[in-house]
Amino acid sequence: MSKRAHVIMTLILNGVVPWLLYVWLKDYMSGTAALTIATTVPLAENLIYLARNRKLDAFGSLMLFTFLLTLAFVMLGGSEKVLLVRESLITAGVGLLFLVSLMFPRPLMFYLAERFAGKGDFAANWNYSYFRFVMRLMTFVWGFMLTAEAAVRVTMVFELSTEHLLRRKIRITR
Repeated sequence: MSKRAHVIMTLILNGVVPWLLYVWLKDYMSGTAALTIATTVPLAENLIYLARNRKLDAFGSLMLFTFLLTLAFVMLGGSEKVLLVRESLITAGVGLLFLVSLMFPRPLMFYLAERFAGKGDFAANWNYSYFRFVMRLMTFVWGFMLTAEAAVRVTMVFELSTEHLLRRKIRITR
């Protein structure tokens, strides 16, 4: 399978299929059950990738992480504030994951870039200090911005009335 086909298949298996499964199943069962079933697709894809390559797939693992966080927050209940904050907490979780990865020898952005890079020995670029700097900078920027955006949204949920917040959200999405 070509690299392009592999990337497209990864996006389909870890993004499109779980979403379609969830949308289809939620009409026949609870949202939690539908989300749990939809999560099995990226989990299975990750396990197959791990068995074949003896390492985790960065993108698939990130998608699985977001699905599991979503599932955990769905199980917290349905108070107004929890429902409004849920997306932001997932965003914050992903942002923190990026930031924590800076403590490891290679940050998360390196593995995501490696997964989607074209042909060639991408990992060999790690020998160049500028490349390491760029990977760490990109990881920091993504982590900081995702976490900051989530913090602003959570603050808005607790500072604004629900009606005012939803009115703003509708205006922004138009």
